[in-house]
Amino acid sequence: MAKLVSKTYGEALFELGIDEQCLEQLSDEAFAIEQTIQKNPELLKLLNHPKIDKEEKISVVESIFKGQVSDVMVGFLVLLLQKDRYNEILSVLQYFTDRVKVYKKIGVAYIVSAVPLSDTQKEQIKEKLLNTTEYVEFEMNFNVDASLIGGLIIRVGDRVVDSSIRTRIDNMAKELSKIQLN
Repeated sequence: MAKLVSKTYGEALFELGIDEQCLEQLSDEAFAIEQTIQKNPELLKLLNHPKIDKEEKISVVESIFKGQVSDVMVGFLVLLLQKDRYNEILSVLQYFTDRVKVYKKIGVAYIVSAVPLSDTQKEQIKEKLLNTTEYVEFEMNFNVDASLIGGLIIRVGDRVVDSSIRTRIDNMAKELSKIQLN
């Protein structure tokens, strides 16, 4: 249900951004609102509190965000509150942000390596991804996991390329366990 809600409202905000030709602005504002809510979890608690009436919640959101973000975005947040979608705000904004990235052909890559990569290696990986995918830009996220022993694990969307030594060893162990000696 929550996924349907985030998709419905997120898609509506995306279409509004396209129609009003303010997609980039709404995207920046969505990011800022997400950051604000994540830095101030009390705000989400306040919006979800059952004893605070809807008008008061709307007043709080308007006082925080009016003048900070566009009237379109404030109106959208008010709409979410009017429809009792308080606890869906972050997932709606995340869906919207992801939808904008797809529209702009921006991929998000997660790379895990056994050792820290140099800037040159990171750039080479980015270039290889740009050349082998339909994306025109990438947000790169690098992590180190020494248990990989060597190699990389690259995840872009639902695609995973695992060339780690750990996985190769695990696969060899599975194959060896299948062999029966007479």
